[in-house]
Amino acid sequence: MNLRLGIFFLFALPALLLPCSALGEDVDDLGGWSRGEIERLLADAGRIPEPGRKIEFISAAFLETPYLADTLIGSAESAEVLVLRLDGVDCFTLLDTVEALRRAADFDGFKEALRRLRYRQGRVDFLSRNHFFSEWGETGSDHLREVTALVGGEGVRRVEKQLNRKNDGALYLPGYPVKRREIVYIPPEAVDGSVLARLRGGDYVGIYTPLPGLDVTHCGIVVLKEGKVFLRHAASSSHLRKVTDEELAAYLGGKKGLVVYRPI
Repeated sequence: MNLRLGIFFLFALPALLLPCSALGEDVDDLGGWSRGEIERLLADAGRIPEPGRKIEFISAAFLETPYLADTLIGSAESAEVLVLRLDGVDCFTLLDTVEALRRAADFDGFKEALRRLRYRQGRVDFLSRNHFFSEWGETGSDHLREVTALVGGEGVRRVEKQLNRKNDGALYLPGYPVKRREIVYIPPEAVDGSVLARLRGGDYVGIYTPLPGLDVTHCGIVVLKEGKVFLRHAASSSHLRKVTDEELAAYLGGKKGLVVYRPI
């Protein structure tokens, strides 16, 4: 599991598992997309000034995209590779892709934005990769703002986490350091109608977990339509396994809390 885990984020695959890529080379798989189609999507998105609406528009182009886990390449022992794959996404690579497209004007800009979003200082290295949702949001601080307390109001809670350390002291990601971080989250019992009303289309939400060593176990994009709040996400459940929209309240089921980042 790469915490872009299978409990949340993406497991890093050894480079030798992808024979079509020479060691250290970028991997691009556009699936059914062409560069021209991507640039036409970017041109259309560029006419939308409001960041949340732009994210809703871009992410709609990926509805029905197959769920595909374990696509990133690299570990503490093997070379990291910049991977751009549109043939399938998991919950976190969907967010990477959509947010990188939001920041770009052309294909080359998209790929560069992806590199800088996925890696701190844009350095393609396992230790520089944002393995956790809260790391990802912090790296994007010029473009994203953590608004959990704004959305959750007095119901929010704060907890100090030792990210990457399991309850028994073992590491989720061998070779990656343990990082102390305060996580602000909206607990399940506080996610009511007023909280849902304060969410905006295009917000990025993580599904908070109380598990030691993790901040969230899933993530997606808030979409507003038909007067309701939906979660657009890459669903791994066996009956879906694709990018889909589910009504957020039903998905949370009164049992799941939220961490919220907002595009700026």
